Amino acid sequence: MGPTRRGILKTVVTAAGAAMTSDLAQAQEQEHDHSHQAVPSDLTLRVKSLESLLVEKGLVDPAALDALVDGYEHKLGPRNGARVIARAWVDPAYKKRLLADATAAIAEFGFMSQQGERIVAVENTPKLHNLIVCTLCSCYPWPILGLPPVWYKSAPYRSRAVIDPRGVLREFGLELPEDVEVRVWDSTAELRYIVLPERPASSEKLNEQELAALVTRDAMVGVTKVTLSQSGGAA
Repeated sequence: MGPTRRGILKTVVTAAGAAMTSDLAQAQEQEHDHSHQAVPSDLTLRVKSLESLLVEKGLVDPAALDALVDGYEHKLGPRNGARVIARAWVDPAYKKRLLADATAAIAEFGFMSQQGERIVAVENTPKLHNLIVCTLCSCYPWPILGLPPVWYKSAPYRSRAVIDPRGVLREFGLELPEDVEVRVWDSTAELRYIVLPERPASSEKLNEQELAALVTRDAMVGVTKVTLSQSGGAA
């Protein structure tokens, strides 16, 4: 288990102790199982059982369900956001539109939310680092980042991102200089955020597609930076 998961889950255990709530225990179980266990968690088994029952009764089409999941993982996922970020890096006019009205700029790619919430882009600079959280639940810009990761929905992240953002970033492996301001943005049902990361150094020769391949979900949430060797994101 990486330092991120270990740090977040350690907070769960410390804060809740013997009286840990079922929600926190479930978040820990999901995170642990995802990384280490070959045997599915109890929650996963229940979901599978429900899916099998719905399919058996003809209420769910397995192909349609697979297409829906694939859409959120690959089409309505971080790839969409990465394309937006890469375009902003190579096109100053688009970057200006993105920062002025991210909802409209993102819609230029055809990425639009069905819930109608507004999206705001916040830019990282050498002296400012932005971090996204939803303190109430797990509000998240699904059309451009896909399904929210388990740690984003966990109570420890939602509380500590506000109370101790530098500590949280440190657990994700990101140590920021003291002269860099950390600004935390709290998403709501009506307003979601995406971080416009700094373009990595020495990436001038990369084209837009190559740049998009570098952009990760975690960087667009603000828990990491984009580097030339970076790809993917912790679940």
